[in-house]
Amino acid sequence: MIFAVEVSAKITAMCVCSCKPSYDSSLTDAQWAVIEPLLPARDPRRGGRPLKFSRRLIVDTVLYVLVSGCAWRLVPHDLAPWDAAYRWFRAWSADGTWNRVHDTLRDRVRVADGRDPQPSAAVLDSQSARSHQGGQAIGYDAGKRVRGRKRHLLVDSCGLVLRAVVHSASVQDRAGAKLVLTGIRNLFPQVGLVWVDGGYVNVVDSGLVGRASERENLTIVAVPRNADVKGFQVLPRRWVVERTFSWLGRCRRLARDYERKTAHAEAMIKVAMIRLMAARLAGEDIEPRGPIETEAARRLADDLKNQ
Repeated sequence: MIFAVEVSAKITAMCVCSCKPSYDSSLTDAQWAVIEPLLPARDPRRGGRPLKFSRRLIVDTVLYVLVSGCAWRLVPHDLAPWDAAYRWFRAWSADGTWNRVHDTLRDRVRVADGRDPQPSAAVLDSQSARSHQGGQAIGYDAGKRVRGRKRHLLVDSCGLVLRAVVHSASVQDRAGAKLVLTGIRNLFPQVGLVWVDGGYVNVVDSGLVGRASERENLTIVAVPRNADVKGFQVLPRRWVVERTFSWLGRCRRLARDYERKTAHAEAMIKVAMIRLMAARLAGEDIEPRGPIETEAARRLADDLKNQ
């Protein structure tokens, strides 16, 4: 009897479970059905060894790092090895896979919402993020007193990312906006209006407005803040991009900037939006539910009604 128990224990220890890990960050079957056709597939006719780890396991590992905020080397053992997942993340960042998947899902979400795939208006804003370690484009934002990078987002009226550019925090918002808006009409020919905050348009430097009008045929409209109102206030149009930053903030990897390369920092933003849009297309909801989130949603709805 003792011998049978020992043999059973050895067999259990040698067994490698192939079941899908049940982490909150992992893709559901419906979400994977949305993403799978968009990922590059290996052509068996070209030869080579078969994949050791499935693409779904690789994506789940990347999402675990993104949502939990852990280091690559600390991923659980029932996911893909960290070095394999990082190699795929790095390769898909370099060949534009994340961008292609993101852009395709964004168009599908807009169509599902009854909108044209090509947006006609956008909202622009930036967010300064502290860098945990060194890397490319590290600077100091004197206004926010943050050493790290800035995430510059251009989103549509639904809050979906049109373009994300990560640069040094020392770059002023107007200079960073030029990086975001350069060539934007080639990607989105129908975009003609961009809402920004007052920091992008002022009497000291109005070059952004003229440059956007002459080179990109864009109209920049500033949405000022009401100086008489203290504390939090919902600003027309600007709240859309702020909500997008809030979506990204639910992923702990984006609470700070842990990436050493700006390309990887931009890719992490795209992966976070891919996860969000895949859940929407699958008819699921990944937003947290609780008393704090419920109260925040209620206050936001009340503020929007009183505009």
